[in-house]
Amino acid sequence: MGRYEGRVAIITGGARGIGFGIATRFAEEGASIAVVDLDETAAAEAAAKLPTGDGQKHTGIGCDVSDGEAATAAVERTVSELGGVHVLVNNAGITRDNLLFKMTEQDWDLVMGVHLKGAFNMTKAAQKHFTEQKLGKVLCLSSVSALGNRGQANYSAAKMGIQGFVRTLGIELGPYGINVNAIAPGFIATEMTDATAARLKMDVDKFRELNAEHNPVKRVGFPEDIAAAAAFLCSDESSYITGQTLYVDGGSTLV
Repeated sequence: MGRYEGRVAIITGGARGIGFGIATRFAEEGASIAVVDLDETAAAEAAAKLPTGDGQKHTGIGCDVSDGEAATAAVERTVSELGGVHVLVNNAGITRDNLLFKMTEQDWDLVMGVHLKGAFNMTKAAQKHFTEQKLGKVLCLSSVSALGNRGQANYSAAKMGIQGFVRTLGIELGPYGINVNAIAPGFIATEMTDATAARLKMDVDKFRELNAEHNPVKRVGFPEDIAAAAAFLCSDESSYITGQTLYVDGGSTLV
């Protein structure tokens, strides 16, 4: 029996990268998945690729998580189509990197809107169901960039904001049987980091190699690494853990 048999999980930004990795792991462990992404076609295509066993079904939902009404609609659609909701993973994210003097208000607002406001909107919509059933898991994606990273004032601020968000919700929602935690990934090999290599005019493999040299385990991370941590933090085994941020970074923050 999988840890998530009979459970329904919403994964935002689930059509690719870390989000799809988490969705796949949860589906492998028995969950029904709502893949939420800005592009509904991409979300539906990703949902169709997920493993399915007895009693499982998956759906793809288009949603701009920075829009409160859209976020609420996505949660309600999940409940309607999949029969409930037990887990929310706030993974949706974008980057608009630049040095402060070049960064525009739009660069700032877009990043804050997706990462912070998006987490707020989705969690507010889901907690209604979680509090009623006295059961729920919220996992938000922070980043090692929360500790500061050149050219990412917007992203770093948003990701540190996520850590304050989960600490506060751990206090507020704990009495209702809801655990709220975060994962702060280090360098993860995804389309997003490959795009960073392209922007820097670097070969992708070389870019990954350079980043691997900066942590004790001497390799880059992959979506499966984050998915493994997420599968624990959103399971019943983590019921005594809340308000915490787990750094999954190969030890990069140690050096």
